[in-house]
Amino acid sequence: MLTLASKLKREEGGKSGRAAATADSTHRVSIRDRLLTKEVADLEAHLPTTCKANFPDEDKLHHFHLAVCPDEGYYQSGRFQFEVNVPEAYNMVPPKVKCLTRIWHPNIAETGEICLSLLREHSIDGTGWAPTRTLKDVVWGLNSLFTDLLNFDDPLNIDAAEHHLRDKEDFRVKVQDYIKNYAR
Repeated sequence: MLTLASKLKREEGGKSGRAAATADSTHRVSIRDRLLTKEVADLEAHLPTTCKANFPDEDKLHHFHLAVCPDEGYYQSGRFQFEVNVPEAYNMVPPKVKCLTRIWHPNIAETGEICLSLLREHSIDGTGWAPTRTLKDVVWGLNSLFTDLLNFDDPLNIDAAEHHLRDKEDFRVKVQDYIKNYAR
């Protein structure tokens, strides 16, 4: 899986002293990619049972897809796809995440934007992104949006939150319709 990690080891093992210092800059590996090599290995070892990560290009750990299949709550039986892009300035800035599955959720817009404090670069309450956070935190946060982080009081999709307040059973029916039509 981690072909980038083995590539890094080969490059570091083959260079020494002055040769490494004068290496062509196109062969240098960014700090982001070095961090991601470690973080992806940790993520794969500690992935929630309801999540599956897919790396379309194993040499580009900064771009991957995440499938979340909740096993409880309103969204049980759905399969929700997220696209995760890690910018070059990572870990000083958070990954960019978009939900690719159409969903009726108070914290995820139907267009894919996500309201998760962990993904905010600047946060007044201190719950936003910090350089000490990792991809594992992001994945666990996305997974929790379907259970304990489901927040009807501070919604991104106001219509979904109000729908839940008006009629919880009708909200459940609409969520299941979305799952049947978009999240299988």
